[in-house]
Amino acid sequence: MSIIEQLAQDMKASMLAGDTERTGVLRLLRSSMKYEEIKVGHPLSDEEALKVLQREAKQRRDSIDAYRTAGRDDLLAVEESELKVIAAYLPVALSVDELAKAVDEVVTQLGATDMKQMGQVIGAVMKRVGATADGGAVSQAVRSRLGL
Repeated sequence: MSIIEQLAQDMKASMLAGDTERTGVLRLLRSSMKYEEIKVGHPLSDEEALKVLQREAKQRRDSIDAYRTAGRDDLLAVEESELKVIAAYLPVALSVDELAKAVDEVVTQLGATDMKQMGQVIGAVMKRVGATADGGAVSQAVRSRLGL
């Protein structure tokens, strides 16, 4: 079953269960998927749907940071609950050690020695780990590995 089909099925189940918060988040996700379909001009593959989910999760994480800084605990709680729903559809994230190992392998494979090659290393690591790692985490791991 594709991610989009799973979202539709889960939305129906949450509507029947009367879970308005979860239903709202799932509607928002389905809407984002539909906008992306219109943008690209074809039905989304699972890989494209995952990118939409990652974008939505990143927006929630950014909002959480902003609300935490501003002391807006009421809005913080809403964003955290939405992020939990979205995270259920994302693949399990790599641990710090697994990500460091992937970065080490790519650095060794490419023979990277300085920060000038950082973009090349990040691109190769992102291809390798796919949706299982956040771009910010990959960037940080590459920076620490290359010595900045």
